[in-house]
Amino acid sequence: MQTSPIRNAMTIDVEDYFQVSAFDSHIPRESWPSQPCRVERNIDRILALLDEGGIKATFFTLGWIAERYPAMVRRIVDSDHELASHGYAHRRASDQNEDEFMDDIGRSKALLEDIGGRQVLGYRAPSFSIGTRNLWALDALRQAGYRYSSSIYPVRHDHYGMPDAPRFAFYPNGRDGLLELPITTVRVMQRNLPAGGGGYFRFFPYQVSRWFLRHVNRHDRQSGIFYFHPWELDPGQPRQKNIGMKTRFRHYVNLDRMEGRLKALTRDFRWDRMDRIFLEKA
Repeated sequence: MQTSPIRNAMTIDVEDYFQVSAFDSHIPRESWPSQPCRVERNIDRILALLDEGGIKATFFTLGWIAERYPAMVRRIVDSDHELASHGYAHRRASDQNEDEFMDDIGRSKALLEDIGGRQVLGYRAPSFSIGTRNLWALDALRQAGYRYSSSIYPVRHDHYGMPDAPRFAFYPNGRDGLLELPITTVRVMQRNLPAGGGGYFRFFPYQVSRWFLRHVNRHDRQSGIFYFHPWELDPGQPRQKNIGMKTRFRHYVNLDRMEGRLKALTRDFRWDRMDRIFLEKA
C-alpha cells in the first residue's frame, strides 16, 4: 500500500560493475572492453521490474555503455523512460578541467540523443562529483544544453558530498540557470543522513529506508530522489580480488536482497521520471 500521494523520482545510474569509481585503481580503463559485461541483462531485469509496477524512471546512462548497447538504450526509450546522461566514461567531474568536462558532457549528450532519438535534459556526475570546488561545472552543463543536474549529495562522505548544499531542488545561479536536484537526505540532529538509495539502501534494513522516504514526503512535503545501479541486482557478478575490506563491503553487501527490497519500494511509494516531477514544476 502506497504511503504518500507525492511522486518520487526513480533513477538508475547505467554503468557496469567494473566501472565503479572504487575500482579505478584495480581495473584499468584500457581493460574495460575485455571485461565480461553484464549490464544488458541487468537492465532487462530492471525494465521488467518497473513494468510490473507500472513505473516510469530516469536512466542516467554512460555514453560508453550506450555506444556498445544501442538496442538496450532504445528499449529504455521505447518503454517511455527518460534517457539522461551520466557522462561518457565515468570520469569524475572533479578530476576534469573545464575543457575536458565540456567535451565529456557534450559528447555523451550528442551520443545519447542520436541513439535514443530524444532530447537529453538531465545529467548526473559520476560519484556525485560536483561540489564546492567545481561549481563551475553547473554553468558548463547549462551551456551544453542541459536543463537539470542531479550531481550534488548534501552529506559528508569520504569520496563525495557537499553537506551545506540545499537539501531540495534549487537554482545555484538563478532561475535562468541550471536546476540542481540533490539526492535525498533526512535531517536528524543537525545532520543530513543519506536517504536516496545506493549502498545505503542495501546496508540499512528496508524499514529504515522506508521511514526516511516517508518522512521526506510527509514532513518535508517534498519528492524524494532514489538511485541505484544495475550491478546492484547482480550477486553473480565477477568478484574483484585484492581490494580493501571497506570497498569490498560497500560494493557487495546484500546484493542478493536488492531486488526484493526494490519491489517493496515500488509498492510502498509513487514513482515517476525526473523530468515529469521537477521540470513540469519549473
